[in-house]
Amino acid sequence: MKQLLAFIKKEFYHVFRDWKTLLLLFGLPIAQIVLFGFALSNEVKNTKIVVCDFAKDAGSQRIIQMLEISNNFEIEKAVLNENEIEETFKEGKIKLAVMIPEHFSEDLSHLNKAQIRIIADASDPNLATTLTNYVTSIIMGYQKELLGTFSIPLQINPEIRMLYNPELKGATNFVPGVMALVLLLVCVLMTSVSIVKEKEMGTMEVLLVSPLHPFRVIIAKALPYLALSIINLSVIILLSVTLLGLQINGSLLLLFAISILFILCALSIGLLISNVTQSQQVAMLISLLGMLLPTLLLTGFMFPVENMPVVLQWISNIVPSKWYYIMIKSIMIKGLGFSAIWKETLILFGMTCFLFIMSIKKFKIRLA
Repeated sequence: MKQLLAFIKKEFYHVFRDWKTLLLLFGLPIAQIVLFGFALSNEVKNTKIVVCDFAKDAGSQRIIQMLEISNNFEIEKAVLNENEIEETFKEGKIKLAVMIPEHFSEDLSHLNKAQIRIIADASDPNLATTLTNYVTSIIMGYQKELLGTFSIPLQINPEIRMLYNPELKGATNFVPGVMALVLLLVCVLMTSVSIVKEKEMGTMEVLLVSPLHPFRVIIAKALPYLALSIINLSVIILLSVTLLGLQINGSLLLLFAISILFILCALSIGLLISNVTQSQQVAMLISLLGMLLPTLLLTGFMFPVENMPVVLQWISNIVPSKWYYIMIKSIMIKGLGFSAIWKETLILFGMTCFLFIMSIKKFKIRLA
């Protein structure tokens, strides 16, 4: 019995001395609970919308008050026409607009009915449906309030318009997200094992004694995967158009240019991982865990980033696939040009340059 206790005590010492094991035992579950608890939520909160109150009467003010109380929206009050509202949607500033027409309360009093226009950005059909349901529910709640005031039943008709995706096809949200996920995972995973494989096979010495500069070695490692990723991108777009019926509303040339920039960024991440790891298994593990979860959770592909705590929103800004996802949706779904995505392009370009320079600096010209 004493021997068994001694061995158990020894194992405890081993565990407590190894900080990596402790991090895996306690840090990973805590991180997962916090991340999944905040990120995996279908509830929509803090969504930016605009309310155009053309009536400015007691009824419209009451509806606006009910929208503010709901805490689901960040409301901006403005008097915009429909063209100005569409421009605001294109800039990505809002997800939904509520337009209360003139003489709203008068129409309810004299005609016993009135209309409210609801315009939603349906490039994300799930989010658009949820937001319109929220607003419709609030409007119906106001209608119930009026039942005790008027002897004749009143009717408020929400007129809903879905921008960019009137049929609410899931492919409009699914395809850009899959493009970001597939390109990132494939590029990072393939390149992350390229240099490590040379180390394990013992062929790195041959590369180091060759007259090639480390910069050219890295370029040689990246170019084949760049070409293959462009073919992969073409296949994804072709399948999306032919099988899923997704229409590309913007410039195909701009779409490919932005995608190639994202591929270069992903290749730089893979090369950096390959340079700082010593085995293919570790490189693959870092690539899968380090790229899969952030792309799924922090890009807005599956869950709105606006729902997450501010800290996670900040962290999402360092995920390259977030910016690519925003740009691809703007080009493919909204049909916007470079003037609408130049900020995101500049951020992604900066990330690519930084990661590529780091991968060159981390390339070791000596094995020992």
